[in-house]
Amino acid sequence: MKKLATIKMLLCGLFLVISGIAQAEGDAAAEGGVAKAEGATVKGKGNTRMNTRLCIGCHGIDGFRTAFPKVYNVPKIGGQHSAYLVKALQAYKTGARSHPTMRAIAADLSQQDMEDLAAYYAGK
Repeated sequence: MKKLATIKMLLCGLFLVISGIAQAEGDAAAEGGVAKAEGATVKGKGNTRMNTRLCIGCHGIDGFRTAFPKVYNVPKIGGQHSAYLVKALQAYKTGARSHPTMRAIAADLSQQDMEDLAAYYAGK
């Protein structure tokens, strides 16, 4: 029974990520298809649009609450200080912060990816 509940939660998370991708696709099209951070193109690991889409799927929805691993309100990251966002991503990558979804996302980010994403969302 626990396996079924876990699978349902993971499927819900996947649905939210896909929803964020669809929303970001519309945002990218409105901006000419290029994400900008303080006048510079956000580069990242080959697909920065995917990186920003992963974030917006949860952090771009006002009042969004998640149910995995527990129910809590997801913080908005647009307009947050870039230094704070970089430190938070580094903490997820090293395991100092323990949210499983954020740890999985941060694990594949380089330092440059983190800085680019932080600059992008700080400017939102």
